[in-house]
Amino acid sequence: MKILVCNTGSTSLKFKLYEMPGDTVLSQGKVERVGSKADAIFQYQNLKTGFNLKLEQQDIPDYRSGINHYLNCLTAPEGGLLSSIEEVERVGFKTTVSKGHLGVHELTDEVLQGMRDWITIAPLHNPAYIQTIETMREMLPGVIFLGVFETAFHHDIPLHRRLYGVPYEWYENHGVQRLGYHGASHSYIADWLGREYGREYRAISCHLGGSSSICAIENGVSVDTSFGMTLESGLIHANRVGDMDPDIYRFLETEGLSQQEIDDGMTKTGGLLGLSGVSGDLRYVEEAAAQGNTRAQLAIDVFVSGIVHYIGAFYMDLGGLDYLVFTAGIGENSDVVRRLVCEKLAAAGVVLDQEKNQSCKGFGEISEPSSQVKVLVIPTDEELGIARRTFEFER
Repeated sequence: MKILVCNTGSTSLKFKLYEMPGDTVLSQGKVERVGSKADAIFQYQNLKTGFNLKLEQQDIPDYRSGINHYLNCLTAPEGGLLSSIEEVERVGFKTTVSKGHLGVHELTDEVLQGMRDWITIAPLHNPAYIQTIETMREMLPGVIFLGVFETAFHHDIPLHRRLYGVPYEWYENHGVQRLGYHGASHSYIADWLGREYGREYRAISCHLGGSSSICAIENGVSVDTSFGMTLESGLIHANRVGDMDPDIYRFLETEGLSQQEIDDGMTKTGGLLGLSGVSGDLRYVEEAAAQGNTRAQLAIDVFVSGIVHYIGAFYMDLGGLDYLVFTAGIGENSDVVRRLVCEKLAAAGVVLDQEKNQSCKGFGEISEPSSQVKVLVIPTDEELGIARRTFEFER
């Protein structure tokens, strides 16, 4: 079965075409700067033949144009893979959240309406996803479209860990609960550990990047996560505030800040950027800290403190720990963050191999043989996880 996976960003599109079963990637494509009329970048690869195409300064004013670029390449005489686009049987989307649909769902009109209903929960994500899905449904009639929602992996978290201390009717009538995100990434880590070490284990997955979260996994199942109901929760992010006392909002209003100023501070100019005053990109924050910038170092310390806080709580929830995994952009590349986190976990039996940690860029075991917890760096593959869930889905 040929499955196309689409990952939509606010100004980008990523595609991978898989042959399933077998997890074989046949082709991949990427569009950057969607919305540009003269400066977009399009890349396409046929991984069977090695054909590569990169076009710069392209006119790609909208998602439809970007999708067309990739689909046309799939059937092109040069570099193409398919005799007809109808060979694609299913399309899997990385989707964020939909009211009443928290798992893996066929993207019907009802599910899309649920995404519209909860745009307030994912205002930066749902509009772009809806637009892409609707466009592709028009372009590929007859194909099964599936949404692998970021909440899916966390659906089995026990109710007592999902509920807030709000009136129970808010949960019943409005769905107020901790939903969790980064499910495609954490579920990939869970699958990887199960394949390598067997299905019985206790692990904590640290997805650290522009958006970050921690997930406790027991025997392949999510049992707790740092995200709440919205993406404005949990750890501090590149420019989002993370966990915060909700009454601070009202306090700042009494201090004379406008609603727009407060919203921007929480979602655009907070997080690593707001604390460091340097950047939301940890690479630049680390550079500034190394040069003596105290605010940059403070931002790193706050970030690490939050990670350790959640790991400690989840360690107790799990009753111990077998594997600690770092993944995503920061987790895979920042030996500084990994070192600072692991140094604070000595009481849990974590012993880091400093040399392995410094040299590891992308994949490897970085703990000492004497460590009671195996510490791993595993590159996440969200698209593969989506392809697997899309293939396994039964109508």
